[in-house]
Amino acid sequence: MGYNRVWFNLLRIQRTAFPRIARALRRHGMEDPVWHEIMLEIDRSRDGLQMAELERQLHIAQYTLSRHVSRMATAGLIRRERMPGAGRGQRLFLTEEGRLANDAIWPEYMAAIQAEFAHRLSTDEAYALCRVLIRLYP
Repeated sequence: MGYNRVWFNLLRIQRTAFPRIARALRRHGMEDPVWHEIMLEIDRSRDGLQMAELERQLHIAQYTLSRHVSRMATAGLIRRERMPGAGRGQRLFLTEEGRLANDAIWPEYMAAIQAEFAHRLSTDEAYALCRVLIRLYP
């Protein structure tokens, strides 16, 4: 079935492209490509972002996000503040070091992505594919 092919092709593309892109970023100090996404979303919020909201926006499991956030906080890229009230809610903020690191890594990230896809898709094809893929989000 066509739907099965979509699924398996998405998995294979991710498994082949992700390791090469991740290696390129690690050479420049970024432990995982998702760190860039996390920092982008936190930076866009301006007033900090609740962990639960970040989890929903990025479609990342809570335990995985917590692990990344802990490592990023230890690296000085983000800071966490407990939210008032009961529970373990946290609000995340990008540090100045995080903002500088994220800005510095973007040209390397973009180059790694383009190395994977630019020779296979035109810009118009890439945008068309994005429009289709966005429809698959939950």
